Amino acid sequence: MSTDFIFDGPNDARVTVLLAHGAGAPMDSDWMNTLAGLLADEGLRVARFEFPYMAARRTGEGAKPPPKAEKVMADYVAAIEDLGPTNGSLIIGGKSMGGRVASMIAAEAFAAGRIAGLLCLGYPFHPSGKPEQLRVAHLQDLQVPTLVCQGTRDALGTQEEVGGYALSPAIKVMWLEDGDHDLKPRKSVSGFSAADHMGSVARGVAEWVKGLRE
Repeated sequence: MSTDFIFDGPNDARVTVLLAHGAGAPMDSDWMNTLAGLLADEGLRVARFEFPYMAARRTGEGAKPPPKAEKVMADYVAAIEDLGPTNGSLIIGGKSMGGRVASMIAAEAFAAGRIAGLLCLGYPFHPSGKPEQLRVAHLQDLQVPTLVCQGTRDALGTQEEVGGYALSPAIKVMWLEDGDHDLKPRKSVSGFSAADHMGSVARGVAEWVKGLRE
């Protein structure tokens, strides 16, 4: 079965960003719609897709729980193939689980010359409430240029926690002050709004992508 995509941004953009959703919300959630629109405003072409379990929720099959990330790695690889050749560079990634799955296939795709980088939006460094169950082993020697956009109080990886991990020097972390797992801050605490942080992410991604191409 071929992958269904939602596209935003110019078709002739020099960079395409392929994004998968998080574990619980679809590719056209308000969060994903907002970010895709902001990235498109920065001149990037964005392609969004859903893993089969999420796509099934749109049919009579009803809700299915998210499978283990390892179970949908092949689906992400298939999405890359179904996307086909792009006008320029391809970045893969996604929100939370989507970014994690992308990170698990990134090394092979990068070695094959298929992708130029990896974008993780709120990486789930560990399950909520289980900081001892780390998901970083494959990130320690990753050679793929990577940008992680993370809230400083993300329950799946705070700034304090992530600072103690041995991550590859190829990984750059963009910290969003007081952001939670959706990068949303408490304005009364930080002075920033959710819109402020989403805008910062879009601009940060565009600047990072520009650096990859120079």
